[in-house]
Amino acid sequence: MFRQTSEFLEWFAEQQRVQRHRVTPVPLEELDGWSFDPETGNLGHRTGKFFTIEGVEVETDRRETPAWSQPVIVQPEAGVLGIVVQEFDGVPHFLLQAKMEPGNINLLQLSPTVQATRSNYTRVHAGRPVPYLEHFLGPSRGRVVFDALQSEQGAWFLAKRNRNMIVEARGHVPVRPGFCWLTLEQIGELLRADNLVNMDTRTVLSGLPWNWRGQAEAPLVGRLDGFADWTGERSLHRMTDLRSALTEVRSTAVFRRRRVPLADVKGWSHSGTSVTHEDGRFFSVMGVDVEAEGREVSRWSQPMLAPAGRGLIAFLARHIEDRLHLLVRLRTEAGTFDVAELGPTVQCLPSNYRHLPIERRPRYLGRVRLAPRSATLLDVVHSEEGGRFHHAENRYVVVADEDAPLDPGEGFVWMTPCQLAAFAQHANQVNVEARNLLTCLRFLR
Repeated sequence: MFRQTSEFLEWFAEQQRVQRHRVTPVPLEELDGWSFDPETGNLGHRTGKFFTIEGVEVETDRRETPAWSQPVIVQPEAGVLGIVVQEFDGVPHFLLQAKMEPGNINLLQLSPTVQATRSNYTRVHAGRPVPYLEHFLGPSRGRVVFDALQSEQGAWFLAKRNRNMIVEARGHVPVRPGFCWLTLEQIGELLRADNLVNMDTRTVLSGLPWNWRGQAEAPLVGRLDGFADWTGERSLHRMTDLRSALTEVRSTAVFRRRRVPLADVKGWSHSGTSVTHEDGRFFSVMGVDVEAEGREVSRWSQPMLAPAGRGLIAFLARHIEDRLHLLVRLRTEAGTFDVAELGPTVQCLPSNYRHLPIERRPRYLGRVRLAPRSATLLDVVHSEEGGRFHHAENRYVVVADEDAPLDPGEGFVWMTPCQLAAFAQHANQVNVEARNLLTCLRFLR
């Protein structure tokens, strides 16, 4: 446990020195244990486990582009993302790990207590057992605070979900090397640093009940007091109406998705080195060889998705009925589990749209990008999941815009942060980008 955040930063710097890792980009055709299927061109592991890179074709009336094809990660198994919490001297502490992932910016970031795919924790790789897994699975697990299957990045995964859990441990929990206890206040401070708290930690913490242990209002500045309103009585829309809006989109939207061989994905080139878009946009599929101390397996190879630039994840915010509201988009992605989920106002890689006229660019992108600094409530850069994505980072932004329209147009809806947090308690309601942004917003000072 650290009395001051500065003590944690010293500990983390020491972890960066003592944990030795190496990630080397390699051609896809040279990946150990991975190969392209001679008929489909799909990229898979010799065990048939872990994941594959395949193709998908999409048609929808929910996006600026009505139809497209792309590579996608197919991983039809739910991993465990879990954080152990325990009280010391009356203060809840959360057990996090300084963990290396091959795609991380700076390699080492703060991960949950357990961050493991099913293939990993069932030891398909024949490696060491996953530490602390017993706190989340089996008869000896602790008292559950939060437990829900939550979606991963729908732009890159096909209907992928992970089990997000927070569990209060029973009895003494030994602290293994590379792990540490942190308070919510300390985690909130670290969330304001770029590329330090990883995506999996952020998504798990989005499920922490907002009135848990009297934590609802303490970390928040006055103008964000929407977090204290659980009743919805002072919100623009009732929870029943918001649930109905999401259900209507899911039941009436055009959304046709078809898995296709990777070799047949239009507009993408497939060499033995990488898979890339013909215009150099969106992302590429690359390969890496990894050497890592402290992991269940010390050496491995794998493909990764590498975005073509830094993305933008943003909420517009304004006061309605004297209560802070966020502009939420009912968003559909190629890999969305159930047609649409609640997402940020803007979620894109801006460089993908430079060649398009303004009317075909994401709605509200201009309002976010042109907002004055004085209107910016939150502005931080965070990495995405480093186990599958190479140097994927997004700028997470919340912009106060009191002139934003009360009637935001089709596919958008105003809701309070507490209403969005209530949706995040349930599976497949709020997308991972909005959950991450919600966690950052919760600890805003």
